[in-house]
This record gives sequence, structure tokens and C-alpha cells, in this order.
Amino acid sequence: MNRMRPFVTVALTAAWIASACAQQTMVGANAAVSAQRDGAAMAATVRQQWPDGVVATQAHPGAWAYETGTLLDGMAAVGLATNDAAERAADLAYVKAAVDRWVRPDGSIETEPGKPFNPSLHTLDNLEPGRAVLFVWQQTHEERYRKAAAFLIAQFAAQPRNYFGGYWHKQVYPDQMWLDGAYMAEPFRAVYAKQFGPASELDDVAKQLLLMDEHMRAPGIPAGELLRHGWDASGAEGKQAQPWADPKTGLSAEVWARALGWYAMALVDTLPSFPANHPDRAKLIAVLQRVMTAVAAEQDAATGVWWDVLHRPGQAGNFREASATAMFVYASAKGVRLGYLPPHFSGNAERGWTGLETQFVTRANGRVTLHGTVKVSGLGGTPYRAGDYSYYVHEAVGDDDPKGVGAFLLAASEVGRLRTVTHSR
Repeated sequence: MNRMRPFVTVALTAAWIASACAQQTMVGANAAVSAQRDGAAMAATVRQQWPDGVVATQAHPGAWAYETGTLLDGMAAVGLATNDAAERAADLAYVKAAVDRWVRPDGSIETEPGKPFNPSLHTLDNLEPGRAVLFVWQQTHEERYRKAAAFLIAQFAAQPRNYFGGYWHKQVYPDQMWLDGAYMAEPFRAVYAKQFGPASELDDVAKQLLLMDEHMRAPGIPAGELLRHGWDASGAEGKQAQPWADPKTGLSAEVWARALGWYAMALVDTLPSFPANHPDRAKLIAVLQRVMTAVAAEQDAATGVWWDVLHRPGQAGNFREASATAMFVYASAKGVRLGYLPPHFSGNAERGWTGLETQFVTRANGRVTLHGTVKVSGLGGTPYRAGDYSYYVHEAVGDDDPKGVGAFLLAASEVGRLRTVTHSR
């Protein structure tokens, strides 16, 4: 009898694994179907309620802004992912119409009617919509879009840098790197470098991302590969750091989920532009794997989503947040699809997607609404933002925020492809 037990145990274990794999395949299939369905429904809602990218929930509807740029990234991704030719045409036409409000026939850019792009602001946020401009060039090959993208790329040469060579987030934030800036800058730079060169530009793209990994990790926090929202490098030059920055490390106090979401998306969106023999490609993949392992450890067991202050689940005042959840779902699913992450991360993406739909999405009268996106969180400035726990949990949360909707669409575009990945395991 004792000799039989190992056999029985192995047999039961093998059966359990087979059952679990079958269940995982079914979950993947269900998530893929719902992502394809609700990605299309959200895109249709966007086209209906915000024609040509004029986002009614913004302070300046229709203005050039990273929020609209992120929305257009999502519309482009859903358009490319769908097998429905009419939906694809409608989504891609939407992106072009939005870009056409900004890019003049000569390739110059107006951020609002009659208001030319202002390079002196030196803000990475204002370079993010370059992704949509470059995307439209890829679809049309019209010269004005190439000129506009080249003009935006030229701004990086004048962007101020800190002592270590990292881009300031904005002119008004000297010596500071914010994780947000990774997404605002690096995917656009990487795709442009791959398309037009020089290939050496990828070296600096990698440098910016690796500087963040090197200097912005959160010591002493469980799952220590989480990165803080901001880093003030002023101390390296003997200058006074911002009050929000730790005097020794220059780091902000908390791990803000959306900031880390921007960084995770930047990694999976820049890596495809790196050739296999680039010396920093393996380093970036390793960073992505470490970060996403730490992120997965913080995924809420009850709902599958993530909390606004990532490493403080359930603490008084903290809340589950939609845009960060969508970003982590996107990074997980795309990372698996492109082979940067192990297949088991598809399970995190699937649970996150299900949580995103059950916790934050409502449907009525043919429209889809995304709730639960924190409107903005920053550091310093006027009025002053201390970057402590109380600050983050008291920031306003709203519905139909274009950053959140764009991230939702990006997540839908990748989860919709998970069925193929799951069945191939």
C-alpha cells in the first residue's frame, strides 16, 4: 500500500495539473472574447462621445495633450488588433482626424487653434502625442506627418538632463525624473529610431529606462523591485533637493500605481524596436521581469485589480484604481505575447481584466463608461504636492478620463490576443 502512494499522488497531481491547464485555457478564452467585445464597444463609445479626439472631460477639449495622446494610442491598438475591417477603418480614421486637428499641411503643429507648439516648456508630456503622429505617418506616408514627428524628435536634443544624464520631466521640475516620463518619451523615440534612425538613439532610450531602474527602486518595501514615483537628483550636484524627496536617496515617499504603470507600458512598448543583438535589450527584459513580478505580488486577491498606493492595500483611504490596473494588464499580456514575460503572467492579465470589467465598467444605452481613474497625481509645483500617502489618497477620482480609457483600450487589444497564447502552452 505504501508503495502505491507515490503512484497515486503522481497520478492525482498530473490530473490536477491537466484540469488546471484546461480551466486556465477556458479563462483565457473567456477573457479574450470579452476583451474583443468590450474593446470594440469602448472604441465605438469614444468615437460617438468624443468625435475626432475632442475629449469633453478635459479642461481644454481638443488640445494637444498626453491624455489625448494616450487615448489615441489605445484607439490605434484596438484598431490594429481587430479582425473586423469596418471597425479597424473607423478606429484608424479616428486617430487620423484627431492628429489632423494639430498637424498643419506644412508639418507644423498647433496645440490649439492658432497656438503653435511651444518648445521652451521642455516637458516630456507634450511629446507623447508624437506617437499618434508617427502612427498616422505609418498608415499614410504623407510627408507632413513625418515632418511633424521629426520636429518633435528634435525637441529631445534640447531637453534638460540631470547630473546622471536623465531627462528632467519638465523645465519647471529641474533635475527630476518621474516614471510618467518613461511612457511620454521613450516609446515614441524608439519607434522613430527604428523607422528613421539613427540606431544609436536606442542607446539613450535604454539609458533613460535603466537610470530609473537603478535609482528609483523602493528600498525597504516588500517586493523591493517596485519603483517610486519620482527621483530628484539635485543632491548629486550639491543642490537642495525638493522637500518631497528623501535627503539621502532623492526618492519620493510612495509607490504610486499609475506611475509604475506608465513605466511598465514604456518597457513593453520600447522593446520591440530593439534588435536582438542590442547590448541593452536583455537588461531591459530583465527589468521588465523584475518589475512585473513585484507588481504581480501586489495584485488584489479579492478583485484582481491594483490599489492606488500600490504597496498599501486596504490601508485607510486607499482605493482600487482603474488606469493602473489597465496598464498592468496591458504590460502583462503584451509581455507574454512577445516573449518577454513567462506564460504564467497571462493569468495575472486575465484576472486583472476580469477585475477591471467587474469593478470599474458599466454599460448603458449602448455606451461603456470607465469609472475609478484618479485624475492626476504629481510632485511639488503650485499648489504644492508633498507626494506622501495622504496626498495620493485624497486626489480626485473621475469617470471617462482619457488616460484611463486609453489604457483600457490598450489592455483590451492585448487581452483579446491571449487565447492564442494560452492555447499554445
